[in-house]
This record gives sequence, C-alpha cells and structure tokens, in this order.
Amino acid sequence: MKRYGKLIFTLSIFLMSALSAAAQNDIKDNEFNPVNTGVTTLSIAPDARGSSLGNLGAATDPDMNSQFWNPSKYAFGYSTGGLSLSYTPWLRKIVNDIFLANLAGYWKLGSMDNQALSASLRYFSLGEVTSGLDNDGLAAMTINPYEFAIDLGYSRKLSEKFSMGVVLRYILSDLAYNNTYTGESNTAASAFSVDLSGYFVTYPMVGRNECQFSWGFDISNIGTKVSYDHGANNAFLPTNLRLGANFMFPLADYNTLSFGLDLNKLLVPTKPRPDDYQMETAEGQQEYQDALDKWETMSPISGIFKSFSDAPGGFSEELKEINVSLGAEYAYNQQFFARLGYNYEHPSKGGRSYFAFGAGFSLNVVQLDASYMLATAQSSPLDQTLRFTLTFDMDGLRDLMGKRRK
Repeated sequence: MKRYGKLIFTLSIFLMSALSAAAQNDIKDNEFNPVNTGVTTLSIAPDARGSSLGNLGAATDPDMNSQFWNPSKYAFGYSTGGLSLSYTPWLRKIVNDIFLANLAGYWKLGSMDNQALSASLRYFSLGEVTSGLDNDGLAAMTINPYEFAIDLGYSRKLSEKFSMGVVLRYILSDLAYNNTYTGESNTAASAFSVDLSGYFVTYPMVGRNECQFSWGFDISNIGTKVSYDHGANNAFLPTNLRLGANFMFPLADYNTLSFGLDLNKLLVPTKPRPDDYQMETAEGQQEYQDALDKWETMSPISGIFKSFSDAPGGFSEELKEINVSLGAEYAYNQQFFARLGYNYEHPSKGGRSYFAFGAGFSLNVVQLDASYMLATAQSSPLDQTLRFTLTFDMDGLRDLMGKRRK
C-alpha cells in the first residue's frame, strides 16, 4: 500500500490547506495536535458573504446560503424563495484546477409563511492527479478525485421569534484510485449525516432606533464514519458545533451596520499520539495501543461527548480547539454591501487565521457577491482565496415577470 499511502498524503496536503507550515513553525512539534477528520472539504465555507465575514453565519440575516451556516434561518427568510450559485477556485496560489462549486436554495411552504424547504448541492474537485509510475517509469494513470454532498432541509418557526431546522445529507468522497500494475485500489467513501439548528431574533429599542439582535446554533455533520479501504480504517466526519450572535442597528435612512461573532468547535475526539505516552516502556506502548483501539472503534455519538474532555493538554487545550470568527457588514438600502471579517484558529490546531473582505451588489432579481481572503501567514496556501456567489430572488423575479405582462 506504499503508493496508495503516497497518494492519500498528496491529496491531504491540498485538502488540509488548513495546516500551514507557518503554524507549525510557531510552536513545538509536540504541541501541534489538530483534530483529524475525513471529508474535510465539508468544513469549507461555500459562499462569498459568509466567508467575507470571516467564516461567520450562525446568526446573520437569512440568505440563500443559510443551508451551510444555519438552515433554521430560512423560516425567517424575507423572500418566498431563491437560488444561489457559488464558485471558489481553491488553493489557486499552488494549483489551478481545484475548485468548490455550490448550489443552494429554499422555498417557503404554505400560506402561514412560517416554514421552508431547502436544499444544497456541493462538488469539490481535486483536479487532475497522477497516481504513480508503471514499471517503465511512465505515469500509470491519471485520476480526477472529488467529494460530493447533497442535502435536503426543513425549517419551521416555533414562535414569532424562534425557529428550528433539520438537514439530511448524503456524502460521497471518491479518490478514484485503482492501480492496475500493483493491484492497489480504494473504494469511494460514503456517509449519511444530519444537521440540527436553531435561530432566535428580537428587535430591541436602543434610544429611538429599532435594532435587531439574533443568536443561533448549528450542529452539522452528525453521521456515520467514512472508510476508503472496505472498513479497515475509519474516519470521523467533521461534526461541528457553531454558536453565533449578531447585532444590527440603523445608521441613518437606508443605512445599517451589523456586527457578528461565531464560535466553532469540532465535535470529534482527539486521536491518541505516541508523544503523549511513555513509549520507551512496554506498559506505555500498551496504553497507547489501547487508547488507539478505543478511538478507532468509538461511535460518532460517543465521540461527540468525548470531544469536550479528551485533549491531552486538558481544559486549556480544549479551549484552543475553539475557532473564533468576527465580522461586520454595512448595507445601503439592501442594494450595496461592504463586509469585513477575521477568523482565528490556534496555531496548534492548524493555524488557519486570516482577514477577509467582500462586497455585494443587488438589483432586486439578482445579487452578486465576492470575497477575498488575506492569510496572516504569507506561506499559507489559503492566502488570496477568492469566492463568487450569484443569487436569484424569486419574489423579484415574480415582480419582474408581472410588470412585463402588464
């Protein structure tokens, strides 16, 4: 399985853009301990608005891409429905054929305007990869690995201020590796997962101004493990807990400004490391092997609860596993938007820290958003990442069609 291991390693380097060399240089080797998961692309923000706010979206105003951030927001959507298409050229400083494409949308159900059906489809292409050499030193084969997810969600208002949502998802990760010269191969890894979310919004008076305060939560990718080798080795999905709050207030007529905060934590148990055991003794080796066996056979549900207390460094290391996102959005007449955000991840957990900028323009029916990422470490492959989102509003389209008929 030597060549297979090399392929997995190569793909991981691209996918785990996350784990930049700069982060590792800032800390000691025995302190670098990121949480390991499979299908890591599920954690990549698909749209320009959320990414330009520093990966923030648990409690922001509902939009077409709430399926990723907090699907329960759809029940409070301002429009009858809409559709959004996003495109991200990923790691464009390194390669030019890796990308994430995402299609998302929702539709309000019934005459009460208190429930919505939503869906999204995401496709992550890892580009073209050469999977090794044959006996003559020529490329054995070229593959096009990809990861794919499709989901369906339902959200409903439980009161005038609070809603909840659920999403069912199917996930496929296909590395497409099959070496006819060595007989090495892998299977496509598939899984099912569910998201649970909630959203609360209220309108307090600050002075003479009516403001908007909201908070929300989303637990995403609660599901089965994935395996590329017929179950010999299994990986946890990137189950994530997102908590957020957002405050919006008017500056003047047609002008609003909002500030948001999101906290994220992977609900995945930390994989045991030899460095945390006395491997020079037989007893230490056995303790490590027992811990590793327990980790490999742990169920995803047990792993969620274990993830709050299993870090080798204790509570202080558990705190390091929390990612912080801060963002601000200025809107003029809901037609022009300017955004700024910051995302922080502790260096020992990957070091994916960056500033983000973005803008959006809306013309009733269509809205175009763009974002730009500026990593705090120049060596980070995430630096200069661009995202584009094109959104179509069904109410605007309906009004436009009605005017044309008249």
